[in-house]
Amino acid sequence: MTIKEVAQLAGVSPAAVSRYLNGGSISEEKRARVRRAIEETGYRPNPMAQTMRTGRINQVGVIVPRIHSDSVSRITAGAAQELFKQNYMTVLGCTENSTETELRYLEIMQENQVSGILLMGTILTEEIAQALRTCRVPVVVTGQNFEGLTCVCHDDFHAVRDLTNLLIARGRRRIAMISAPEEDVAAGLNRRRGAEQALLDAGLDVAAMPREISTFDAKGGKAAMSRLLDRCPDLDGVVCATDTIAMGAICALREAGRSIPGDVSIVGVGDSWVDTVSTPALTTARFFYRQCGEVAAKLLLEMIDADAPADHIRQIRLNYRIVERGSV
Repeated sequence: MTIKEVAQLAGVSPAAVSRYLNGGSISEEKRARVRRAIEETGYRPNPMAQTMRTGRINQVGVIVPRIHSDSVSRITAGAAQELFKQNYMTVLGCTENSTETELRYLEIMQENQVSGILLMGTILTEEIAQALRTCRVPVVVTGQNFEGLTCVCHDDFHAVRDLTNLLIARGRRRIAMISAPEEDVAAGLNRRRGAEQALLDAGLDVAAMPREISTFDAKGGKAAMSRLLDRCPDLDGVVCATDTIAMGAICALREAGRSIPGDVSIVGVGDSWVDTVSTPALTTARFFYRQCGEVAAKLLLEMIDADAPADHIRQIRLNYRIVERGSV
């Protein structure tokens, strides 16, 4: 069975069948006819022939900073499902937050002729920026808003501003923050600025807000919370840059004999599954991570099909939802 025979059965041109198989542009009516013809005949394209014809493999590289992350897993799942619909395999690379590893994955994936790359962005060093500018295949970044690149990001600033406003509305005035490293602009800088804006709008002293920086894990959150309690034993509200950090902070507060939310209200960001089973359940900002992966994959497929990534720079910021639970 050949493409030409499938085309004859579907009543379309061989080029239309080829576009269907390669995720290209084709009308819904023709797409349905080609799909039926393929299902009836059991036709399967020759991967080697496709590679020789197009110069690429139907694979997309996905580069993530870590795999033990609820947000990363949800973004990856959304992207992989969308890519699978268009007959693309997903190749995963985990950097463990190493810039050198990220650079190496970018090069390895290009050398192995992936059709495009999804990068879950963290820190944009000059080396990474240069590698992305000169990348030979289309790239879409998730989680950050990098200038000059197609990105799908979250509204970190307004989400944390609204969470901090919630603490203020509960009568909390001695509010502290556990931040993420600010080299990560989205989770670090933008979320910190959101908290500060809420304090400013409420007429509170932004400069007086105690703040500690944590790594992206519960251990770091617990250590940062302990430092805050040593510095400010009378604090009554805590804004955490992530839910995982907040889980560690809750442990430290409990060990210090503080009740939540009686003595201290606490909020996080991310809406992880653990938020609903913790005691108390955590108030948080829900980011739509799976949708982020789906949107990023669709943008990447559009760029691959257009074969002109430089002309497809789009920056999409997704919405969020505040989920109130027992920690405020």
